[in-house]
Amino acid sequence: MTIEAQIQELRNELNAYNYKYYVLDESDISDFEFDMKLKTLQELEAKHPEFFDANSPTQRVGGAVTKSFNTVVHDYRMYSLDNSYSKEDLLAWEQRIKKMVDGPVSYTCELKYDGASISITYENGQLLKAVTRGDGVQGDEVTANVKTIKSVPLQLTGDYPERFDIRGEIILPFDGFNKMNESRIEIGEEPYRNPRNTASGSLKLQDSSEVAKRPLECLLYNIIGSNLNITSQIESLEKARAWGFKVPKAAKLASSIDEVFEFINYWGTHRHDLPYETDGVVIKVNSFQQQDELGHTAKAPRWAMAYKFKAEQVSTRLNEITYQVGRTGAITPVANLEPVELAGTTVKRASLHNADQIAKLDIREGDEVYVEKGGEIIPKIIAVDFTKRPTDSIPTQYITHCPECGTELVRQEGEAQHYCPNYNGCKPQIVGRIQHFISRKAMDIDGLGGETVALLVNANLIQNYSDLYALKKEDVLPLERMAEKSADNLIQGIEQSKQVPFERVLYALGIRYVGETVAKKLVKHFKSIEAIAQASEETLVNVDEIGVKIAESVVAFFQSEENNRIIARLKSFGVALQISEDALANQTDTLVGNTFVVSGVFSSVSRDELKKLIEDHGGKVGSSISSKTSYLVAGDKMGPSKRTKAEQLNIPVITEEEFLNMIK
Repeated sequence: MTIEAQIQELRNELNAYNYKYYVLDESDISDFEFDMKLKTLQELEAKHPEFFDANSPTQRVGGAVTKSFNTVVHDYRMYSLDNSYSKEDLLAWEQRIKKMVDGPVSYTCELKYDGASISITYENGQLLKAVTRGDGVQGDEVTANVKTIKSVPLQLTGDYPERFDIRGEIILPFDGFNKMNESRIEIGEEPYRNPRNTASGSLKLQDSSEVAKRPLECLLYNIIGSNLNITSQIESLEKARAWGFKVPKAAKLASSIDEVFEFINYWGTHRHDLPYETDGVVIKVNSFQQQDELGHTAKAPRWAMAYKFKAEQVSTRLNEITYQVGRTGAITPVANLEPVELAGTTVKRASLHNADQIAKLDIREGDEVYVEKGGEIIPKIIAVDFTKRPTDSIPTQYITHCPECGTELVRQEGEAQHYCPNYNGCKPQIVGRIQHFISRKAMDIDGLGGETVALLVNANLIQNYSDLYALKKEDVLPLERMAEKSADNLIQGIEQSKQVPFERVLYALGIRYVGETVAKKLVKHFKSIEAIAQASEETLVNVDEIGVKIAESVVAFFQSEENNRIIARLKSFGVALQISEDALANQTDTLVGNTFVVSGVFSSVSRDELKKLIEDHGGKVGSSISSKTSYLVAGDKMGPSKRTKAEQLNIPVITEEEFLNMIK
């Protein structure tokens, strides 16, 4: 046997043993025998570096040091999930689904694991890269660290696709977490607070050999890619398990919402028997074709819902109420609490939301209050223990002036929050707007973070986001912790942001109520910042999905001389404030006034591409057939009920080819 063959045979053996031990919880050989085989492989690889393989079992021990983690754009966006907290929410979700898809609907029920989300890409059966969730569009590449997790296969077996992404959670089982804490306490160090945060923090350790020492696991639950030859979620779980992934066996196929409730009821009690944290159940429409028909909102898939188990509650003392000023001037009252343990973390602060919430619960300083984590993430006060209220308690008087700049607060009719109207003179608003401007989904300026923005404002180097483009290297070098290379990166990042497309620039401006989706709608309709600035409320409201509140906010923004001056400066610096010629070339008004419902499987374009074509040519994509539907674009395997409803309403049913001819 050649040396290369010996090495490959040892790798195959060790991969098989790893899979049995860490995925199947089975063992064919002793730890000593495993270690001896691993040592032999290490020695052979050291003597014959020409046979190096980044996915060899010897690479599990880590050793790579990552000074900074590269930001990587996901091949497929990682959406968040809509949450439900009651069975009524799930019933309403089921009704929405049945209006949008044909035929019977079955559901895959899976436990919702509380860890750090990860997306791992495999190519030709080998682990290519691992990327954190980040903001869903892009995340940090942590490949070297993920390779140390022994339940993550480095080489797949079976009939895997050529390339695909698999998503899951990096978790830290309770046993491993407790052992880590015992070791830390022994050497006099502070114990870690909870498994979830420790797992998440582990992924960002610079030395992968340190990650290898932590008993992390990876539970996988979602495959995404093209040409997968998989038709359902339950099938994808079975396939992933066969390829070598650790896929929890709790998942169950439910043929009705009643069976979903049975799953929820069972795990509502038995989740405490699990070896790791779980905070709910994820319910997904099982059929991939039906998932495709349901599509996504701007933030989450319509075909999935997370049912969150009832949050943990504790009581503690409210020491003081303070007030924060947001980038829009909104005032948020904050409860400063006597520190208390809640769902694995120490809670010191909780949002009180607004004056109405304080009045409704009659919350006062000195009260004993009940705190819970909404969705087990954000702490909130849900009630006051009036039996423990001090006799000298004084009702809370909501502040009348801005805690930062002293300006008298305003509260618009119908609004829940108070606002500081000092738009251009209140420092938290200035800093907050610029921080929003540079954020990932907006201008995404590399080398510039929130803390640096605050330093720049406090040093009077910038007063608004247009000032960023006038900065020079010598301006920023004197800043705290600003080295030569950091200054170069910052100036370069600002320059590169001029390439960001108009829709993201409009979102970056921070116009109240103009989020990512609204910004896209406005840009598509008006094409340039000048056209948006000149639009009346009436004109704006006539744009698809633009309501009165948004229209009023947009008009008010452009009535400000200061805002117009800032936009003129941005334009002079070369920031994109109109649609590019390339984007314009692909857009027409051919389909204006028409609403299309898309159903079935298509051959020459994907469903998403077809929807984009509709929007690019001025049409609107509808989710379900109604009297307002202009056309039903019918693909292969479209359910009969959609066609029947279209015929009943005399809505034309067209093929993919007929639609493409419409826009030629």
